[in-house]
Amino acid sequence: MANLSALPADLVAPIDDNAAQHLEGMSLPALTLTGTDNICIDLAELKARHVIYIYPMTGRPEIPLPDGWDQIPGARGCTPQSCAFRDHYAELQALNVNVFGLSSQSTEYQLEARERLHLPFQLLSDHTLQIRDQLKLPTFSVLGMTLYKRLTMIVDNGQITKVFYPVFPPDRNADDVITWLHDNPLAIK
Repeated sequence: MANLSALPADLVAPIDDNAAQHLEGMSLPALTLTGTDNICIDLAELKARHVIYIYPMTGRPEIPLPDGWDQIPGARGCTPQSCAFRDHYAELQALNVNVFGLSSQSTEYQLEARERLHLPFQLLSDHTLQIRDQLKLPTFSVLGMTLYKRLTMIVDNGQITKVFYPVFPPDRNADDVITWLHDNPLAIK
């Protein structure tokens, strides 16, 4: 059984396929997603600054990862990425930033991960891949599932200001985001 909290030393790095270069400057669509507290979030209505990290899928300790998962560039690392945002959550809040994780997994599946990992923020479910269709987000397929490629967006008042893509290694993503946030404070209007 794989240790979901640790990244393998030989983890395959994703390459920048330019599949997210169009996102900066776009507005989030009027799309309502359900969070792990069963709260509906309309992305177009987000005010202030948000970090939305998008990931393929969280593994579960009792369920083996798909065969070859570690060899799919960018697939492995959802748990370390989520835990890094958890561990930096107080710092992000001090920067007046809200955090959401987002994947194509069901709300019920994500709730297990949120509780097991003690995440203080919502995980949003887009199991019908609506945001992929609206924003043309990059995906990949494995075992008949279409999953998001890992990327992180900084969103200011509903507009995408910064995109981290590809994200590698995933456990450093929160640090990279915080560095960018310190260097790019949100102007108060």
